[in-house]
Amino acid sequence: MTAHALHGDLESTALYDIPGPRAQRRHFLYGMASTAVILALFGWILYLLFDTDQFTAAKWTPFEYEGIQRLLLKGLWNTLKAFAYASVLSLVLGAVLATGRLSLHRPVRWAATLCVEFFRAMPVLVMIFFIFVALKVQPLPALVAGLTLYNGSVLAEVFRTGINAVERGQGEAAYALGMRKTQVMTFVLAPQAVRAMLPTIISQLVVALKDTSLGYLITYEEFLHAGKLIASNLDYDLPFIPVVMIISPIYIGMCMLLSWFATWMARRQRRNPRTEAAQVGPAEAGMLPQDGR
Repeated sequence: MTAHALHGDLESTALYDIPGPRAQRRHFLYGMASTAVILALFGWILYLLFDTDQFTAAKWTPFEYEGIQRLLLKGLWNTLKAFAYASVLSLVLGAVLATGRLSLHRPVRWAATLCVEFFRAMPVLVMIFFIFVALKVQPLPALVAGLTLYNGSVLAEVFRTGINAVERGQGEAAYALGMRKTQVMTFVLAPQAVRAMLPTIISQLVVALKDTSLGYLITYEEFLHAGKLIASNLDYDLPFIPVVMIISPIYIGMCMLLSWFATWMARRQRRNPRTEAAQVGPAEAGMLPQDGR
């Protein structure tokens, strides 16, 4: 057996034991039971929807009106616009605060730590309301500012943890080559930490995307606010269910798109020759000197 094959066998069995026939049958039964429960729940929900006449033409025809379509598209555009501003500013703020927390100057480090802990502990809705009501800021800037302060403080801890997770010898070797701290952080530590931080960063951006729905509380005309206007103005029974069935898949689809983007980026980085480890073949006969030197 070659060293590469032995390494593959150890890697596949080091974390857990391979299940035997009994365990495989038991896992199969668990999977079948879980699938049956999920299908039964889905069927029950469909039954309730049909029983309450949620799929009648009277409740879905209004969505063919051009005015309602424009209202939904405008709300979706406003949601994406707020998310774009908040995500970019959160990444910038997180990088700045993480740099401050990693600073060698104690006052800078203390100030950055105070900002991170304060905004991370403060509920995002409270910050949005404070900026909108107390500071009298317009709805879009108030929403973006609240999301930026909260998500930026969380991302600052993600960045700091990712940088500290890089092997200490990497930075020491860079300093030994005469590189400055900014160069070490930019060209050595940050690129290696990105691979570990990327899933968490995308997860936090998904949180920011979902939190844009808080904008309807301050009269910002985002996607959820548009759905609320439609549901409260259409004159038919139980108007909220069709609106929810329109809005929810779009929110879920946008979050899944972000998750797919994170997976695609991770795979691309693994294929990058700058970050991919070199493959060393097994030793062959005649490669070493015969005298052992």
